[in-house]
Amino acid sequence: MKTIEFDYDLPEELIAAYPCKDRTKSRLLVDSNPEDHRIFSEIDRFINKDDLLILNNTSVLPARLFGKKETGGEVEVFLERIIGETTALVQIRSSRSPKPGTTIVVENNEHCFKLLCKDRKDEFFIIDFQDDPKKVFNSLGKIPLPPYIKRKTEKEDSHRYQTVYENKNYQESVAAPTAGLHFDNLLLRKLKKKGTKIEYINLTVGAGTFQPVKAENITDHKIHSEYINVSKELVNEIINTKKIGGNVIAVGTTSLRAIETVFSKQLDEYDGLTDIFIYPGYEFKAIDKLITNFHLPKSTLLMLVAAFIGFDRMKHLYEIAIKERYRFLSYGDATFLTRK
Repeated sequence: MKTIEFDYDLPEELIAAYPCKDRTKSRLLVDSNPEDHRIFSEIDRFINKDDLLILNNTSVLPARLFGKKETGGEVEVFLERIIGETTALVQIRSSRSPKPGTTIVVENNEHCFKLLCKDRKDEFFIIDFQDDPKKVFNSLGKIPLPPYIKRKTEKEDSHRYQTVYENKNYQESVAAPTAGLHFDNLLLRKLKKKGTKIEYINLTVGAGTFQPVKAENITDHKIHSEYINVSKELVNEIINTKKIGGNVIAVGTTSLRAIETVFSKQLDEYDGLTDIFIYPGYEFKAIDKLITNFHLPKSTLLMLVAAFIGFDRMKHLYEIAIKERYRFLSYGDATFLTRK
C-alpha cells in the first residue's frame, strides 16, 4: 500500500494541547454498529468478567536536556534509548552536529554534568553520560511532550504525562503510553471488582514513535526498535483467557505490539528488542480488542489501526471523529476497537 493512502486532513484545533481535567472524563468512540459515543469512565460497560486487560507500565523519563558545547554552542539532547550503564542513544539538535569527542555541558545551580559524544549511528548519537543516564535526566531533564504539542512543558505535565500505574523501575520511556492516561485508580478497581483480569507488560517507548513514514510504499519503511518485556505468566494468562472465551484487550498500541511480537514468534516469554511493523495484511495472533487514541496522518500507528479494524473502517471512524470534534493525539480522546 502507498503511504499517501493513510493521509487525512487533521484540523490543528483538534490536536489536544492539554489533557482532560479528569482522566476518565475524556470522550470514547466505541467501534460498534452504529458507533457509540461515550465518556471513558463508561468503558467498563464494554469489558467483561473473563476479559484480560493488558497495560504498559513503563514510566516516562524527563528525557529532554538543554546544554552547551564547550565551545559555547547551544545543544538539545533528546533520549532515544539507554544502551549501557553510562551510555545512551540520543538525538541532538544544534547549529552544527557534534563530532566524536565533543563534550556537552548540562548544568543548573545544583548540578553539572559533562556528556561525551562518542559516535554517530544514522540519525542518532551515542553519548557517554559518565554517570547513570537516569540520574542526569532526573536531575536536569524536561518532560518530553510530543513535537505536535506547541507549548512549553508545565508543572502539571510531570504528573499527567504519566499513567497512574507507572513503574519507576521501568523509567526509560521518552513518550507516554497514552491510551493508559485515561485510567485512574478508581476505574481500575471497578474493573477488578467486576472480575476483569489486569496484567502488565513493559515496552520502553522511544523517540522513533514520532517519526513519520517517508517511504512511498509502507513496506519500504524501516520502523524503529523498542525494548519489551513480556513474562511467561502473562503468556499463559492470555492462552487461558482465550480458552474460556474471554477477550484479550490491549491498552495502547505499545501493549499490542509487545504481545503480538511474542505470539507471532510463538515464544513462551520475551525480553529484548522488537521492530514489529503492523500494517494491513497482518494476521493478529492474540489481541481481540484495542483501546487507543487517535493517531497522526501517515503514521505507523494509524497503519496498525487499519490492520486491526480494516482500512475502510479506520477511514470511516476518523471521519466521524473529526466531524464530532473529538480531541486527537497524546492528550486527546480514545477509541475502543474490535478486531475485524
